[in-house]
Amino acid sequence: MVDHFIRSTYSIYAQATAPGRAAISVLRLSGPHVRDALRQLSVDLPPARVASLRTLRDGTGSALDRALVIWMPGPRSFTGEDVAELHLHGGLAVRTGVLRALGESGLRPAEAGEFTRRAFSAGRMDLSEVEGLADLIDAETESQRHQALRQLDGALSRQAAAWRARLVEACSLLEAGLDFSDEEDVGAGISDRALSAAADVAGEVRAELAVARRGERIRDGVTVVIAGPPYAGKSTRLNALAARDVAIVSPVPGTTRDAIEVRCDLGGMAVTFVDTAGLRDTADVIEMEGISRTRRRAAEAELVLWLDPLDAPADPPAALARDLLVVKTKLDLVPPPRADGLAVSAERGDGLDHLGAAVRRHIDAAMAGQGDALITRERHRLAFLDLAESLERAPAAHAAGHDELAAEDLRLGLRALGRITGEVDVEEILDGVFGQFCIGK
Repeated sequence: MVDHFIRSTYSIYAQATAPGRAAISVLRLSGPHVRDALRQLSVDLPPARVASLRTLRDGTGSALDRALVIWMPGPRSFTGEDVAELHLHGGLAVRTGVLRALGESGLRPAEAGEFTRRAFSAGRMDLSEVEGLADLIDAETESQRHQALRQLDGALSRQAAAWRARLVEACSLLEAGLDFSDEEDVGAGISDRALSAAADVAGEVRAELAVARRGERIRDGVTVVIAGPPYAGKSTRLNALAARDVAIVSPVPGTTRDAIEVRCDLGGMAVTFVDTAGLRDTADVIEMEGISRTRRRAAEAELVLWLDPLDAPADPPAALARDLLVVKTKLDLVPPPRADGLAVSAERGDGLDHLGAAVRRHIDAAMAGQGDALITRERHRLAFLDLAESLERAPAAHAAGHDELAAEDLRLGLRALGRITGEVDVEEILDGVFGQFCIGK
């Protein structure tokens, strides 16, 4: 990617709506030459932030479209630069003609995430808010939308700023103790006060790390593996949960050889259900590989649904006895009195409505009491971990009489904290963060 300080001298354009035929197509422009580009499209500059109807023309004066033009001069814009939006009719010929005219006016096509990167560089957003925006664009469920909006609104940024202010003060106290220890106005115990403040921050960071999995689970989704013996109804359950036929259902045991995944919105939580090969002793090499994959996926999953057919009960292997929910299947084959607990029948549909609710309750119980998480990505978790470890090293350095090392540990903690919001040491991760966006964002 071209260096941003070179790139930002250019003006850019991109389509901000999905490609293809549509009623409306929005083109976004940003940079120092947007005003000139609009004039080359024969657009009289409209009042700022007022949607105005204008006829767009190419270099020959031929009309391209009658479009709504919104002019947003910087710095009061998304990128902090001069920005314009062209709301065109959504036909391919219209869009192609206007894009060609923009290219001829001296603007260049935007790179992935470049609009948002310019907003970051202009101080309109910090890095955690950028990630919140990316998560909001990708949100598939209510839980993901709620979490992304919190981060976009600055929940993580505000907490990081509060910790930063306390650590800067603690660092200042330590530095004062080092540099002015012979001055009368530097009180005794100043280092202890600094380290006490740092210890308080470290405790709060550790508390957030303890519930970090909640945020990552909401963002990435929860994996639920459907396991059991062959012909237990695993593929039927998957099709019922997905409300469509995604797996082959057959009366032949061992039909499923590889893992089949389907992603669902389960009461606002993104859940990936994985249908797996039935667990049994077999000499079939391919089926053995499928069983091996079943065991691996089950070991990695947040929850395992063990399907126990009532006509041929089978206890789960000891290796699966982790977070496991037993579901009795083939309820229609068992005469009254029926089985206790969660039981279903694919033949009659008994209990299928309760299965998804039971899975959601199990997931909610696993995350109970964790509240809204600040940490939503592994990048955040690693930065928090570095922050806590740096702050926890400082007391040992102080006890050994090395307050200069304790001060350095606090500075390292501040640097780790800065990686979250993008204040320091983030250039190596910027391309990865902004590369998630579509071109028009």
